Amino acid sequence: MSKVDTYDCAFIGGGLAGLTAAINLAKSGYRILLFEKETYPFHKVCGEYISMESWDYLVRLGLPLADMQLPRIKKLLVTAPIGITLEQDLPLGGFGISRYLLDETLMHIAKKNGVIVMNPAKVESVAFDGKQFTINSSAGVFTCTCCCGSYGKRSNLDRIWKRPFILKKPNPLNHFIGVKYHIAGHFNTDQIALHNFSDGYCGLSKIEGDRYCLCYLTTAENLKRSGNSIETMEREILSKNPHLEKIISERQSFYEQPITISQVSFNKKTQVENHVLMLGDAAGLIAPLSGNGMSMAMHSGKLAVAVVEDFLEKKISRVEMEKRYQKQWKQLFAGRLVTGRLIQRVFGKPTTTNIFLWMMKKTPNLSQWLIRQTHGNPF
Repeated sequence: MSKVDTYDCAFIGGGLAGLTAAINLAKSGYRILLFEKETYPFHKVCGEYISMESWDYLVRLGLPLADMQLPRIKKLLVTAPIGITLEQDLPLGGFGISRYLLDETLMHIAKKNGVIVMNPAKVESVAFDGKQFTINSSAGVFTCTCCCGSYGKRSNLDRIWKRPFILKKPNPLNHFIGVKYHIAGHFNTDQIALHNFSDGYCGLSKIEGDRYCLCYLTTAENLKRSGNSIETMEREILSKNPHLEKIISERQSFYEQPITISQVSFNKKTQVENHVLMLGDAAGLIAPLSGNGMSMAMHSGKLAVAVVEDFLEKKISRVEMEKRYQKQWKQLFAGRLVTGRLIQRVFGKPTTTNIFLWMMKKTPNLSQWLIRQTHGNPF
């Protein structure tokens, strides 16, 4: 690795937002640094369904999607806790791919394009002196002109900066847990299913090879009521939905233990913190019912790339860069997040979920409209 005194931009976190934005900037000739605390490849709690809005963007970055034999997903199935079902076509549709495969492939593309990937490397602090950032990490001390936080749902930096969502006491928006499995089975390969249960919902969709991603979000209270046993919670709470009961009882998991995450917060977040541009979940946790979190994360990275380039080329000031990013982020994503959170309040409660699905079945035009509100346009 050649020594570089100051990088043009550094990304703290090597998920989809950070990796894609880093590749994008590196392709334009900028000196880019990226930190990831985990060792690639690794699993993440994630639904692993990507809407087609990001297909062209990923291909332009160098991901050979057409050659990867990935399942195309064109249909949606939603079930209520008592078993009522709603089936709809997805106008745009999507494809399935595991984060294990996707993130590692993008990491290699990043390196090929000149991104310096520090992995594993944990960032301990970030300081801004008015002109540049100094990043202290387990891999050393580095400086950069621009900095982006692309580390996901929460980080030690959030605590150091005392971001407001970290300081909030446990409430219905910040006390969720996520659980993910890769399973074998015989399910519809072109369908993403969303199975509701008391205080939660579970997604199931095809990914590469012979695997399906089974991922659910629920409250920490559900786990507590189950004696902090995931197995008990799945048997006594999730399985009250007959569709989930069949899936859970018959599944063949590729993991000995599920991948889990706790302290998931849906409280609002800022898009700029201490002059660091926040991307993906670091900018505002993307609820599963907002459409497609992975596409939204990558799109936020693309927005950041545009304003960072203008700043580095001295077309705009740092203040203008930050203002423009916040404004564009809200224009693109605020409506989707509001819609997703409204639907989230309906789902997870047996009575409201049943009524909601009954209404959607009776008014297909309304259900199609809602689906369109939670999906963006190709970018």
